[in-house]
Amino acid sequence: MEDLVPTLPTATKKVMVTGCFDLLHSGHVAFLREAAKWGDLYVCIGSDENVFHLKGRYPVNPQTERQFMLQALACVHAVYVNSGMGMLDFLAEMDQIQPDVFFVNEDGHTPAKEELCRGRNIAYEVSRRLPEGSLPIRSTTTLRVACTIPFRIDLAGGWLDQPWVSALHPGPVLTLSLEPTHDFNDRSGMATSTRKKAMELWHTALPDGNPEQLAKILFSFENPPGTQEVSGSQDALGIVLPGLNKLHYNDGYWPEQIETEQDESILQWLENHLYLVTLGPRARGYQVLADTHITAQGAQKLAEAADGCWLAILKRDLGAFGHHFRQSFEAQIAMFPNMADDEIFQMIEQYKTQALGWKLSGAGGGGYLVLVSEHPIERAIQVKARRRAGY
Repeated sequence: MEDLVPTLPTATKKVMVTGCFDLLHSGHVAFLREAAKWGDLYVCIGSDENVFHLKGRYPVNPQTERQFMLQALACVHAVYVNSGMGMLDFLAEMDQIQPDVFFVNEDGHTPAKEELCRGRNIAYEVSRRLPEGSLPIRSTTTLRVACTIPFRIDLAGGWLDQPWVSALHPGPVLTLSLEPTHDFNDRSGMATSTRKKAMELWHTALPDGNPEQLAKILFSFENPPGTQEVSGSQDALGIVLPGLNKLHYNDGYWPEQIETEQDESILQWLENHLYLVTLGPRARGYQVLADTHITAQGAQKLAEAADGCWLAILKRDLGAFGHHFRQSFEAQIAMFPNMADDEIFQMIEQYKTQALGWKLSGAGGGGYLVLVSEHPIERAIQVKARRRAGY
């Protein structure tokens, strides 16, 4: 068997990893063993308070227990509890450890981390998160419960599912139902809040039945009588309806017309050309509806961009798809400027030469930068479309 930490001809390097490491499982161990091949492994874990801040829930195992279990692993040299808050909560610990290598898994990669390492002359390595031998791929989410309830991604037209937008000009929202192959962050525009409501209703899987009727049940459950800020129905529909969906809204919370596309070649085409770059979840207290400038002209531009995206997808015209995809984002931020800030625009600048189009996941800002690209984008997440209703 290969040595977990190979003998190096020079002084052993320091390698640093960060994460929550709640409910320690084989995926964690495989990741840590892979990281340890680079040198002495220093593990920095998120504090209980920061986990709550980022994920909206406390970890099952408190930080002292997580630290104890990780320190017991033979491949781990030392374990720290991060003292900071936010996505880069490990800065003080990084200064203390002064690692030679910063190692992240594919889901944990962000351009901000890579830029941080570049500025500090630290090697940045990304794992492909491969399981050991014949073991299954594990994540903390799948360990908590084997939940097959989908996520959804809003491809274009987001905000038109709100009647106070579509009343100014009708138009479609395009959604793609996603297999839960990744641990998408809470408050990141992937309909995680609606998905949690679906789990309250149906636990671990969508029930059999008419998908549109199930989506109506989910929408009503999430928005009981008296709800002040009604969640758009594109979230419930995007989760429950399989494949790619065009939801046409006209001054109402429920679409007047639904078109569903499940052609295998189209779904594969989308999977091959959509890439997600992690930006981090929206901050608590974030007010996307502040400083809005909602106009009939703006709603029309949003609707036309979504229509353009739909036709481009059906024709599998990547150039047109990227163009209208970008137009949809520009129409959104013209009406809802708080969706994007200077940091997000700087991130977009980094990818303009690689991508044909870009937007933010969902309509609430933050989360993921979604890119349309002809060629693979290094260290970005790819999604898997859900092909059928029910599991």
